[in-house]
Amino acid sequence: MRLLFVASVGLWMALAASAQTAAFAIVEKKAGAVGFYSSDGKRLSGTKVGEHPHEIVFSPDRKLAYVSDNGILWMQYAGEGGNTISIIDLAAQKKIGVIDLGKNRRPHGMDVDPKTGHIVVTTENPDGLLLVDPVARKVIRRYDVHGEDPHMVLLDPAGEWAYVSNTSTNALAAIRLSDGLVKLIPTDARPQGAVFSHDGKTIYLTNSDGNSISIIDAQKKERVGTIATGKGPGRVSLTPDGKTLVYNLQPGQGIGFADVATRKQIKEISLGGNPLSMTLSRNAQLAYLGLQDSDKVVVVSVPDRKILRTFDTPKEAGPDPVLPLN
Repeated sequence: MRLLFVASVGLWMALAASAQTAAFAIVEKKAGAVGFYSSDGKRLSGTKVGEHPHEIVFSPDRKLAYVSDNGILWMQYAGEGGNTISIIDLAAQKKIGVIDLGKNRRPHGMDVDPKTGHIVVTTENPDGLLLVDPVARKVIRRYDVHGEDPHMVLLDPAGEWAYVSNTSTNALAAIRLSDGLVKLIPTDARPQGAVFSHDGKTIYLTNSDGNSISIIDAQKKERVGTIATGKGPGRVSLTPDGKTLVYNLQPGQGIGFADVATRKQIKEISLGGNPLSMTLSRNAQLAYLGLQDSDKVVVVSVPDRKILRTFDTPKEAGPDPVLPLN
């Protein structure tokens, strides 16, 4: 009787754990998986994707996530790489399909058009930008980026232009999706992530080797200013009031905050490791930073500009971007 009771309790606990709602999904780059975690950092479940996944984005209805299966751990490494985008059912917490990119390999940065649901994704082998239909699971069109090592991509609010950071040729490629017209906007060294101002008129673009953020007039497609930052900014977000830029500092092992009005960095917090990514919670109160080499995630209060907590992911998970689900 006691054995039956213990077995029943164990089964109940297992079912209860599996039924927990995840607070966020984390791309586990080294493990080739996406892990689902509770708000206190407990790993609830995981699903395997392609080798060395890099980025993750929502579908417009937030029911699915798309993961770029790059296939190479670091972008500077040689190798053929993968050629798929994994499709994740967020409620079920599992992979439900893949999009085959054919000869286009090493997919990396992605953005999604909220009106059409189409994905734009950069590829590093060969260098290019793809327009992908995730419902039909096929490539619609490939674009020349007029540069080398396209890394991240940002769609404008109208879904007409895609902005691609050509990391090795120090330019932001503005690509008109209707006809493939390209205008190159010079940047500082190794441009990476970008974010629009809330009115859609300005782009803020990090430059990891330039230790700076380029300010770009989106209408004129011209650089109009610079913000000096700490060492190695990579991903960037803008607070809801439009006043503060928040970004990771990968080799600087920190997180930075810059004032939009004065164009100055106003705060830098040491994290004790190299953050590869930085994402904000939906209410922008929290910043999540994945420390790939130490298998940790750091949670930072954006208003208070201080570390709230750090939690562990499994050994050799290699956490990169964190996708808040709530």
